[in-house]
Amino acid sequence: MSFRPLFQFEQDLAQYTGAPYVVVTDCCTHAIELAMRYDLVTECSFSAFTYLSIPQLMRRLGIGYTLTDEQWQGEYQFHGTRIWDSARRLERDMYRAGQIQCVSFGHSKPMQLGRCGALLTDDVEAYDVISQMRADGRMLQSQPWQDQRRFRVGYHYCPTLEICELGSRALEIHRGQSQQVVYPDCRQIEIS
Repeated sequence: MSFRPLFQFEQDLAQYTGAPYVVVTDCCTHAIELAMRYDLVTECSFSAFTYLSIPQLMRRLGIGYTLTDEQWQGEYQFHGTRIWDSARRLERDMYRAGQIQCVSFGHSKPMQLGRCGALLTDDVEAYDVISQMRADGRMLQSQPWQDQRRFRVGYHYCPTLEICELGSRALEIHRGQSQQVVYPDCRQIEIS
């Protein structure tokens, strides 16, 4: 199996966003999860006005968190970390040096592909580790995977190759348009 469409989409996103390295995933929440796992985050604070999957992710990972009144457009930072939820932002040269920014290509996002996300970084070690983590611990450059003898703990978070092909084509015409979405205050909900 050739992962060429996946690698091409990562290259195209890197060139567009200015990030030296990109790891595509099956969704933005999983990109955030992999970044949190890699950086061993134990606590952070972030806007209460976010999608429900984010406080659920923190709970699942056992990360202590505080929700803030921060209003945001396009992206917000997980304070106390170098990780950003950039789900509603996709712009040329948007990458911030030294940070990990996670973007989304889901419904109502600046570039809609379906279920897909990506992680932007300039940290080569983070890129190497996280790219293996998203693919069940596999090094996708090594074929066939059965020849690989050592695996990192991994997750089944790869996007489909068809989505990656669509992403490369869509990026060629993307104009950085975004829609404003109002999220509920997650402090008003209970997760049990």
